[in-house]
Formats: sequence, C-alpha cells, structure tokens
Amino acid sequence: MTLDTNKRPEWSPARVNASHFCSVSSRSQPIPTRVVLLAGPSGSGKSSLAARTGLPVLRLDDFYKEHDDPTLPRVPGSTDIDWDSALSWDADAAVASIAELCRSGHTDVPVYDIATSSRTGTENFRIERSPLFVAEGIFAADIVGRCQELGLLADALCLRGRPSTTFRRRLVRDLREGRKSVPFLLRRGWRLMRAERRIVARQTALGAYPCGKEEALGRFAAAAAGRCHRGAPAGRTV
Repeated sequence: MTLDTNKRPEWSPARVNASHFCSVSSRSQPIPTRVVLLAGPSGSGKSSLAARTGLPVLRLDDFYKEHDDPTLPRVPGSTDIDWDSALSWDADAAVASIAELCRSGHTDVPVYDIATSSRTGTENFRIERSPLFVAEGIFAADIVGRCQELGLLADALCLRGRPSTTFRRRLVRDLREGRKSVPFLLRRGWRLMRAERRIVARQTALGAYPCGKEEALGRFAAAAAGRCHRGAPAGRTV
C-alpha cells in the first residue's frame, strides 16, 4: 500500500488528533522536506511498515558503530556488545544525514553489515523531489528532540505490539539473515522480550507516539498531506 494524498485514506486519518500537527505548506512557498522518524523495538515491523508507505526510507541501522570501536557498550555481566544501547550508534552522523537530505535531497550514508558489525562502504542516498521521507531504526526516538529543534520533523512514531510476537518475528528474521550466532540471538531475544514494555515507554518519553501499524499509516498520510506533528502528547501511556 502506498500513500495517496489526493483522497482520504480508508484506514485512519479520522483517528488522528489534528491539534497535534502544524502546517508545513502554503500556496506561495514550496513544501519543505521533512522526516518521519519510525522507532520501535527490534522486530516490531518498522522496515515492512516503512516499505508500505511508498516513501523513501533511510535505514538508521546503517549508522551503527563498528565492532572495534572502543566506545561500544557491553551487556552488564556479559562480554556481549550491547547493540540495543544507543551508545552503540552514531546519532550525530544520523542527524547530519537527515539534515542534508532535507536540505539538498541527497546524502552519502554508510553501508553496514550487521553479521560482521562493520561498514563495508558508502552509498549516495537520494529522495529526489519527495517532500517527506522515513528514517527508521531502533534508535530513531533518540533523535526526535534534535530533529524537532532543527525544524526537520514531520512526525515521530513508535511501533508497539505483543512482546511474544515481536520475539518470534525478530528471531526468524535474524536467523534467516545470519545476523549473529544462534546463542547470541537467543540471549538477546529473551532479554529484549522481557524489556519490551520498558523500551516502548522510553521511546515514548523521548517523543515518539506509540501506536500499531494501521494508526501509524494514518499518521503517515497526515504528514504526507502537509501536517507535521509537534511531539508526543504529554502523559501518553503505553
């Protein structure tokens, strides 16, 4: 499914509270390019949802640090690198790329191989003339404030669902793609399943709106129609 802003989508904008959006377009000025940050626990379905929108998608996971970076955090009580800590990710580079995309429509981004925890090159990512694009990844919520301060933010979403479903989806994907060793994936998966509600609560506190896929598609449609979200409603619970 792709977004068609020439008609009212059947799936949801009626449920969107328009008071949380601000106009980013006018008849006399071109529509500025904005980003929708799509966060959520690993395995929550961010990539598949982003693809459904038909918008250009920036993969924020490509901004992971490399395996030999001395600043990489460790899982407490383990020698495992904590790839679920925002400290394992280069937020400054991600924000810089988003800003350049909004300004010029293209930017050079790293190509990251999760299996080897290393960057294998760079590619020039372009959004052409699109006034809206998606930046998705498990750390997307960590840059909500910075993107909002820079005037780049159209909306920020956090996908949520059942922890058991997320666990199964994540494990199947990671095994299929050979992302890490099986023991590592099982340890990580169990840890993340127990922590999932806390992860969603943290991302919500950082400014990402918690929702399911259909509501998220409604908010994408609102953003594509030229309404930008001011931030997560205060006191929103998950």
